[in-house]
Amino acid sequence: MDIGGGGGGGGLRSTVTSTGGGGSLEAALEVASGVALTVTVGGGGAGALNNSSGAAARGTSGNDSVFSSITSTGGGGGGGQGGSPTSDGRNGGSGGGAGNNTDPGTGTANQGFAGGNKTSPDGGGGGGGAGEAGNTDAVRDGGDGVQVAITGSSTFYAGGGGAAAPSGQTQGTGGSGGGGNGQTNMNGGTNLGGGGGGSRLGQDAGNGGSGVVIIDAGVVATSTTGSPSLSGTVYTFTASGSITF
Repeated sequence: MDIGGGGGGGGLRSTVTSTGGGGSLEAALEVASGVALTVTVGGGGAGALNNSSGAAARGTSGNDSVFSSITSTGGGGGGGQGGSPTSDGRNGGSGGGAGNNTDPGTGTANQGFAGGNKTSPDGGGGGGGAGEAGNTDAVRDGGDGVQVAITGSSTFYAGGGGAAAPSGQTQGTGGSGGGGNGQTNMNGGTNLGGGGGGSRLGQDAGNGGSGVVIIDAGVVATSTTGSPSLSGTVYTFTASGSITF
């Protein structure tokens, strides 16, 4: 039987409310006026595709999101069945969960937590989230993300994907912050950095959700590219671009 772990949530770095991995808030970035700062919004990783042969498929990791010199690491892909390191959950901002015969991936310090271990009998581990490791709330559940209120409303970001389990057993639930549920081909939340849900043999796993970059410098920018939304002085980038103050 091939049971996949949930994908890890993206790494989360924040100067307000809370940050990922249980770390301290980031220091505010000092920027020069008149200089265009690059914003890169990372895409989610692809979930493992239907693998009827039972080989050791695992998901790919998400891409990093970057603002100027600050990088948030993409979430780790969920593990396959395998039984070898090449099938383990991938390391990432938060680590991918273990498959039923593999080990979980690790998170990145001050960004996210590790994926959960395989669960008995024959279940995968939940993907790590920015706020807690996979399997924390229940076996196979993705780790919850972190609530950040930079936009004015408190929103969870970077939850881990839930893992799959054999028929008749409880499937993993995605973590708060866009984590996809296990065995439903459920993708991670778009622009939330959520991990995709894990799958069983013969099914596709969910893809990871894209990231987001949110900037509040306390003043309105002189120019932007990439069409960010603006609320007061808060710019939300859901696609790559640049900003100049």
